[in-house]
Amino acid sequence: MYFHYYGQLLHQQNMLQDYVRTGTYYAAVIENRADFFGRVVVDVGAGSGILSLFAAQAGAKHVYAVEASEMAEYARKLIAGNPALSQRITVVKGKVEEVQLPEKADILISEPMGTLLVNERMLESYVIARDRFLVPNGKMFPTVGRIHMAPFSDEYLFVEIANKALFWQQQNYYGVDLTALHGSAFQGYFSQPVVDAFDPRLLVAPSISHVIDFTKVKEEDLYEIDLPLRFIASVGTRVHGLACWFDVLFNGSTVQRWLTTAPGAPTTHWYQLRCVLSQPIYVMAGQEITGRLRMVAHDAQSYTLHLTLSAKMWGPGAEQGGVLQTSSCKLDLKEPYYRMSQPQAYALAQDQQPHQLIQTQDIPIQSQDLEDIELLAQPSPSSGAQLNTLNG
Repeated sequence: MYFHYYGQLLHQQNMLQDYVRTGTYYAAVIENRADFFGRVVVDVGAGSGILSLFAAQAGAKHVYAVEASEMAEYARKLIAGNPALSQRITVVKGKVEEVQLPEKADILISEPMGTLLVNERMLESYVIARDRFLVPNGKMFPTVGRIHMAPFSDEYLFVEIANKALFWQQQNYYGVDLTALHGSAFQGYFSQPVVDAFDPRLLVAPSISHVIDFTKVKEEDLYEIDLPLRFIASVGTRVHGLACWFDVLFNGSTVQRWLTTAPGAPTTHWYQLRCVLSQPIYVMAGQEITGRLRMVAHDAQSYTLHLTLSAKMWGPGAEQGGVLQTSSCKLDLKEPYYRMSQPQAYALAQDQQPHQLIQTQDIPIQSQDLEDIELLAQPSPSSGAQLNTLNG
């Protein structure tokens, strides 16, 4: 089903028309011609072949476009329709785990990101391609990924999800009492991660980040990703869950360019993702929120998400370190609720200051060779993000 989906032109068009995605890839390649000129390139999961064509435009010596789905035939047609570039591109139909290539690559290019960065588990194929095809110290576009997380408050969303289960509260549905299934339906709706674009003012604490260095991460490291969470609430409110987004870095020799899916930035086809708790927790400004997000890979090319958030005791007489409230949920990243609404203008509480919108300008990287991965986790000066860097 995965290869069938990406073998259809309408889905490729959806991705190509994401101008943030496609334009950032184009800029990252063309602005870093020095990394591509005269080099051998492997395009991992080439799809329509657009990234292969970009690499050829940048002067690549030869590009091997590896694609397992039926889209490989469309890629051949598209590339052949560009004769000035097609002589230097070979489409190889097959999985990167299985195909054989006649030479090693100086640089890999790919678009392996799914929702929450890891959905569809193509990052594993990207890492396998690195180990099979890339020369030592070869470059990878993208080079690094970051998952950003922050607690949020969204009463509208919570009520919207809870109301879906109202159908099962009917006591006389054609003479049948449905209420016995209401609890199960209620939990079922809250097991779906929400994919939409939201207003960054809904965030109630600065974000933290988890860094995955694609040049170093091992395939097995991606089977289970366990992230400790710690936030300081900036406002007193009900916390409805955890908001997540990602960005990736193209660490070129000439220009370092980021592709971001952050709230407040131009919307991409990835949108953002939110894990909504069926039992919200209450916090005061300055209160510590702790928890854990555990992502476990499964056979449907996605992940099961296990989220726990807790608010510690607050106020006079609270026991040291005592936990007042804890709420947990289990979600299937493969079965999201595609809400897709554009951000609404939410009214702010009187004591709530709007978080500064996350900026989309390039973030300078001081370390060309990525030896110090902590440098990559520093936000732009205007983002105000508090980062907790974890090794990929």
